[in-house]
Amino acid sequence: MQLNAGCELSFFAETPTPLILMLRPRSGAGQWIIREEYQITPAVNVTEFTDMYGNLCQRVVAPEGPFSIHFSATVQTADLIDTAPGAPYTPVEELPDDVLHYTLPSRYCQSDQLGELATQITENVASGYDQAEAIRKWIHETITYQYGTSNASTSAVDTAASRIGVCRDFTHLGISLCRALNIPARMVVGYLYQLNPMDLHAWFEAYVDGRWFTFDATQAKPLGNRITVAYGRDAADVAFTTQFGQMTLNNMNVWVDAVHVEPAENEKKANEAPTLSNSAGSPN
Repeated sequence: MQLNAGCELSFFAETPTPLILMLRPRSGAGQWIIREEYQITPAVNVTEFTDMYGNLCQRVVAPEGPFSIHFSATVQTADLIDTAPGAPYTPVEELPDDVLHYTLPSRYCQSDQLGELATQITENVASGYDQAEAIRKWIHETITYQYGTSNASTSAVDTAASRIGVCRDFTHLGISLCRALNIPARMVVGYLYQLNPMDLHAWFEAYVDGRWFTFDATQAKPLGNRITVAYGRDAADVAFTTQFGQMTLNNMNVWVDAVHVEPAENEKKANEAPTLSNSAGSPN
C-alpha cells in the first residue's frame, strides 16, 4: 500500500537552540520512499549525517522565537509483517558483531533486572521466535494502554511494576524481556497506518534465526503498512527531536493516509520498485 505520512512540529525557542532531528525514513526492507518534502520555518542551515544505527539525522540551530518543522513523504509499504512461529533461537556466539550490543541492558531497558519475569512468561515455550511472541502477547494482555501514565524517565522496570503505559513503555518492556533471555532486541519508531489515536509510534524487533522480526505489543495481531524512521537500543537513541537549550514544543500533528492508486498505475509502480519485499521485517 502507498501511504502519505508526515508530521508538523511547532516550537518556541527562548534562545538560539541547537537541535538534532530524526524525521526522514530510508528505503529498505518493507518500504520504498517515493517522495518526500522537508520544510523548516524560518529557513536555517541544515547538515545531515547517518548515526551508528543507520538513521538519517539533521543538525540545525533554531533561532530565538517561533520555529516549525514540516515533513511529509509518500511511501510504498509492505501489507504484511513476517512471522515465523518455531523459528529457532540464535546462539550468542553466532550473532553478528553489530547485533551483540542489542543483548545488553540500556538506559530504559534494564534487562538484567527482569530475568525472573521473562522466564515466567516464557515457561514451556520453545526458544527463539516463540519466546518473543509470548512476551509480545503477555504485554498486550497484561499491560494497560493509557496516555498520561508515564513520562520521559519511565523505564521497563517501572512499567513491569505499574502494568500501565503507552507504546514507548510497551516497547521498552518487550525489549528488556527479550534481552533477559539473550535474544537481541531493538526499538523501532515510525508511523503505523490506522493507528488510533494517530501519533508517532514505537514497536520492537527481535533477532532470531539469523534475522530481525517485528513485534508490536500494542496491537492484537500483526499489522503491516508501517513506515520505519529510526532504530536504536531504546528511546534515548531514537528521539525525533533532541534539543540543547530552552525550547518548548507547542503543537504536534501526525498523519498517515492511504494513497488511492489506479490498478494499472499500481502495477507500473510495483515494477519500478522490484526490490521491495512483500512483508515488513528487516533481514539486516
